[in-house]
Amino acid sequence: MQYDSLTTSAQLRQFCESLADAELIAFDTEFVSEHTYHPQLCLVQVAVGDRLAVIDPLEMDDVTPLWHWLADPRRIVVAHSAREELRFCMRAINRPPHGLFDTQIAAGLVGLEYPAAYSSLVTRLANVKLHKGETRTDWRRRPLSKKQLEYALQDVIHLPPLYHKLRQKLAKLGRIEWMHTEMRAWQEQIEAEETRERWRRVKGVSGLSGRAMAVLRELWRWRNDQAQRRDCPSKRVLRDDLLVELAKRQSADIKHIQALRGMERGDLKRQMPQIAAAIERGLVLPEDQLPNLGKKNSLPPFNLLGQFLATALGSICRDANVAPGLVGTVQDVRDLIAWRLQQQGKLPGDPGEPPALAQGWREEVVGRVIEDLLEGKLAIRISDALSEMPLTFEPCGPRAHL
Repeated sequence: MQYDSLTTSAQLRQFCESLADAELIAFDTEFVSEHTYHPQLCLVQVAVGDRLAVIDPLEMDDVTPLWHWLADPRRIVVAHSAREELRFCMRAINRPPHGLFDTQIAAGLVGLEYPAAYSSLVTRLANVKLHKGETRTDWRRRPLSKKQLEYALQDVIHLPPLYHKLRQKLAKLGRIEWMHTEMRAWQEQIEAEETRERWRRVKGVSGLSGRAMAVLRELWRWRNDQAQRRDCPSKRVLRDDLLVELAKRQSADIKHIQALRGMERGDLKRQMPQIAAAIERGLVLPEDQLPNLGKKNSLPPFNLLGQFLATALGSICRDANVAPGLVGTVQDVRDLIAWRLQQQGKLPGDPGEPPALAQGWREEVVGRVIEDLLEGKLAIRISDALSEMPLTFEPCGPRAHL
């Protein structure tokens, strides 16, 4: 296998300049996320036309030419499940790769599995079975062997043909604009996650009072600052369950904090004054500044109906050649039911913004069908119990309600 091995910033700049007019770039990364605050970028693989390259960011003092090259508006950038790749680019230059085409999302929009593994798509669309011999590689270690580098390159070699096949399928189904819409929404969500405080996502916060949530927020901020300063995962500073328990106890007394099992580590003992200060900030916060817990949902949970229609959703999606996993969840179906019944005045409250299944291509594919089922305009029938798609949807005649 022929490829360029780029280990200096000068080599990287020269490589990017030599391919400045490239219209299609496929890339992938290898990273390690267990030991640092942000995942550590260890390798970048690139495929451009008939050229391949492996880029070693651990050997370089400046990798930004790569990200500027990928963000150039003259090109399309192809990747698979590119959440971290997008984040690497955003953190480096505050811009995403231009024209990003994620093959995992595209596969879902043409009715293939979602989320599909790269190897699964390559097997299905390129009829190639990839080897998995280096899945446990520590990509931080140097030198990397030829076998390891060639294994990493397998992750980009097949991306250009996957792109062309998936785009052809999208065009045939009239879903190019769906793809653009989904990629924009996906990128906006990830970019928002980069700047949003995620203390509400700590496991176990359900049921905490406003005061306890204020304490939790202050503890989360302290932990986050410590993790960034030490460049380590946040949970290595203080586990989630300890954050929640300290928030429940609402005591800034160091003796009470130390009495909690799990707080006996030496590094935590040294941080006790800071931990106590964070708790105290939450305890003295004025009532009108406590975190908003949101309105308690007094609507019916629609457990049985939601589960039933979610099963129907799978049949609708398969019939429309869209992966159910990309369209929505059981909760999305419940949200649609509640929203529609509120619109009709059958449930109290303002329906507010349309839920996901009542917007864009999701409404076109499944939202309208589910709404017709709710209104009795459609009926579900078992057409073939042995079929992979046993359910069919038929209009209800005038005698259907008798």
